Amino acid sequence: MRPPENGRGPDDIPGARGRRRRRTRRAGSALALAVLLTTGPVAGAVTVAAPPPGVVVTAQVPPGLEDLYAQQLVWSPCGVAAECAQVQVPLDHENPAAGQIQLAVTRVVSTDPAARQGSLLVNFGGPGGSGTASIEAWAAGLDPSVRAAYDIVGFDPRGVGSSTAVECVDDATLDAMRAGTGDPDTPEGLARAVAAAERFAAACAASTGPLLGEVDTVSAARDLDILRAVLGDDQLDYLGYSYGTLLGATYAELFPVRTGRFVLDAAMDPSRDGSGLILDQAAGFERALRLYVETCLPLDGCPFEGTVDEGLAEIEALLRQAEAQPLPTAGGRPLTVDEALTAVILPLYNEQNWWVLTPALALALDHGDGTALLALADVYHGRQPDGTYQDNGYEANIAINCLDRPENDDPAAMAALDARLQEVAPTLGDWFSHDEVTCGAWPHEPVREPAPVDAAGAGPILVVGGTGDTATPYAWAQALAAQLEDGHLLTRVGEGHGSYLRGNRCVDEAVTAYLLEGVLPAEETTC
Repeated sequence: MRPPENGRGPDDIPGARGRRRRRTRRAGSALALAVLLTTGPVAGAVTVAAPPPGVVVTAQVPPGLEDLYAQQLVWSPCGVAAECAQVQVPLDHENPAAGQIQLAVTRVVSTDPAARQGSLLVNFGGPGGSGTASIEAWAAGLDPSVRAAYDIVGFDPRGVGSSTAVECVDDATLDAMRAGTGDPDTPEGLARAVAAAERFAAACAASTGPLLGEVDTVSAARDLDILRAVLGDDQLDYLGYSYGTLLGATYAELFPVRTGRFVLDAAMDPSRDGSGLILDQAAGFERALRLYVETCLPLDGCPFEGTVDEGLAEIEALLRQAEAQPLPTAGGRPLTVDEALTAVILPLYNEQNWWVLTPALALALDHGDGTALLALADVYHGRQPDGTYQDNGYEANIAINCLDRPENDDPAAMAALDARLQEVAPTLGDWFSHDEVTCGAWPHEPVREPAPVDAAGAGPILVVGGTGDTATPYAWAQALAAQLEDGHLLTRVGEGHGSYLRGNRCVDEAVTAYLLEGVLPAEETTC
């Protein structure tokens, strides 16, 4: 999911998925992460020296891109304390003559020029999440020492938001897509889903043109090196959440010598294939849902009675009811099972948002009214009260994911995965299935194969993982830290997607020390 991975903010909810709506697999995303930071050294830490002042890290500029690496940015005031610019990058890095596209960039400049170390690029996840829309608010929550040391830079990756963007369908059509096409477990439902996916893919190709085949993560990582150069930095300092960890790890693999201080929080495992990602996520959300019900039962206003298993059974019954007959809502748009699943999943990204789910479920369970659940699904997707959408995150998420990993849309393979999903997630798993249909209809073949990354030659990279992270399970952070030649794992014990700036002082101090001084937490540090 993307940030609030914020209801929509620094990584919206990494992408609430639904069996049909989710066919776009937003593996990992992240939504918004809370903002609270304190500083201080970590006991037992290891200091890593930064490059000596004035030492330029030489870099070979790819042939044909010399002018782009040397371009001068024109900054204009935007927001309260931010300034914005457009950066030119090649449409196709392998063929610079094919033309150029624009990336939207927003920065909040260092508060102390004398203490400034450079630029810190931030990606909030998705894929498909904007990095410009929320960067100023996010930066305001940083520790003052980090704000003094860095220009905080947000960017919309290629295909996303205010950059040259993927465009597919109008708002009304997107509403219909979100509502779903019926049960893909039946031959008729699967045929409808395939036909809908083919129509959507054709619309994306017609509206977006050649860009649709160039929004993969490898291309986006190459864009980061142009951003590094035009911002005047010899090395890239970077903080990525959720999908942003895959983007960051890809950059480190491509440009190890230019990799500076990297923090990869709520990490994805680059070696995990599509079925592995969805199985892990389904299990993570199932675990979080069980814990939510257990927490809810003793509280006033909780719509469940009896045991945890009985509460989970009520939620599953509600989903099956919405699948058989969508629930009515005050606004007239029915609550389908796809929308209901999105609504249930959204608050599970962050345990501090569980309270939002309780009244919405109570309204649906006790009164057959899907209004509050549909409102949650709209928040996740960025749908405004007037029916317009805040950004193109839905379309961009699909386009990026379909290029990033192969999907097996053979009906037998999807049925086998469906069976496994129901084993690992008895309540939710059935509606996580058949995700592969959309990418199976995509007009461009994947350009990336899941594989480990080692970033050999890069400096130390700090990987942060939460033991109760729903969207990017802790095992993924362990795997990424182990794959990287110089990876270092910092563990947060607790629920929720993402760890930095979520109120855990231990994590915040460790990340701050690393960003400011290159000080790594001691091995096996647990917060």
